[in-house]
Amino acid sequence: MGLNDTPSSHRVHIGFFGKRNVGKSSVVNAVTGQDLAVVSDVKGTTTDPVYKAMELLPMGPVMIIDTPGYDDEGALGELRVRKTRQVLNKTDVAVLIVDATEGKSEQDEDLIRLFKDKKLNYIVVYNKTDLIKEPQVMRESEIYVSAETGYHIELLKEKIAALAVTEESKLKIVGDILHPGDFAVLVIPIDKAAPKGRLILPQQQTIRDILEADATAIVVKEFELRETLATLGKKPRIVITDSQVFAKVSADTPKDIYLTSFSILFARFKGNLETAVKGAKALDDLNDGDTILIAEGCTHHRQCDDIGTVKLPRWIKDYTKKDIKFAFTSGTEFPDDLSPYKLIIHCGGCMLNEREMKYRQKCAIDQHIPISNYGIIISHMQGILKRSISMFPDILIELED
Repeated sequence: MGLNDTPSSHRVHIGFFGKRNVGKSSVVNAVTGQDLAVVSDVKGTTTDPVYKAMELLPMGPVMIIDTPGYDDEGALGELRVRKTRQVLNKTDVAVLIVDATEGKSEQDEDLIRLFKDKKLNYIVVYNKTDLIKEPQVMRESEIYVSAETGYHIELLKEKIAALAVTEESKLKIVGDILHPGDFAVLVIPIDKAAPKGRLILPQQQTIRDILEADATAIVVKEFELRETLATLGKKPRIVITDSQVFAKVSADTPKDIYLTSFSILFARFKGNLETAVKGAKALDDLNDGDTILIAEGCTHHRQCDDIGTVKLPRWIKDYTKKDIKFAFTSGTEFPDDLSPYKLIIHCGGCMLNEREMKYRQKCAIDQHIPISNYGIIISHMQGILKRSISMFPDILIELED
């Protein structure tokens, strides 16, 4: 991914929902102007959510999501319906497609209730208007279209754009604590788990944020930090590290320089740092046989010493001296029932949009399960959590309660 690409987590997510055979995929194709989704007259052609990042005027960068029919039947159908509900967790604007010749069904009303429950902006789209004779009056949050003839498709795009919250977040990753001319040192291990030829997304975004603050980003490997700090000739304002080398970087960074991690910065950026700091305290109250859920927002090829499935469990067992059990999820999968877990440890969530991260956090809070993230848990175990959030005094108060 290039630095100029808009990451999926920053795009407006537009989800298209509805029963089978209402022309959902045809509407998606008409709106996007391309054959994004498979179209046929067979019920249930779309079996899994289809994601497509694209530029869509007048909105700009968006993620289009075409979902399976919500009225699917049987065991496989139940799985598809569950996936459709999961898509709602990351949807910014919901588009409900209804067959104009049939009108809204009970399933459609169920979906509308879900939209309202999740406080989603939504619009009801009556497709196949070319097949009905009587002229229809559009109520608020409704529109009559025809994917077949193109009727009202442009108006639909304008209505979706009006519902989309496209303002960029005023919150910065790190830029708000930097001044023009400041140095920020980024510590990035280059090992077998690192993608060849590129930096991972949080590193790219942090560098971009530093540059936009008119500060200077200096990128080093963990074994180069001490010498770099000694030869810079100017004290950096902050050192930002990959969580897995937190201990070494802390030892090599003078106490008068701010120190934090990418995952801590992204927890703040996604609005869940305070909850994550509170959640870290639960690590000290675990007992033999308790289960921790370790959740990753992305799916990737696991290396033999993966931080989520190998390093974290090992470090936690060494720290707690308890017989702790672990469960793992990745990508869009996140359990509805969190009762089996005493603690949830989430990755930084760089590949998840703000709505999904807040949804997962809310699920944990509603079920009274502490939730934290990689960087905060690691810094807590290494006794440097207070230092790693010292640049955020309002959050620091949580540790002193």
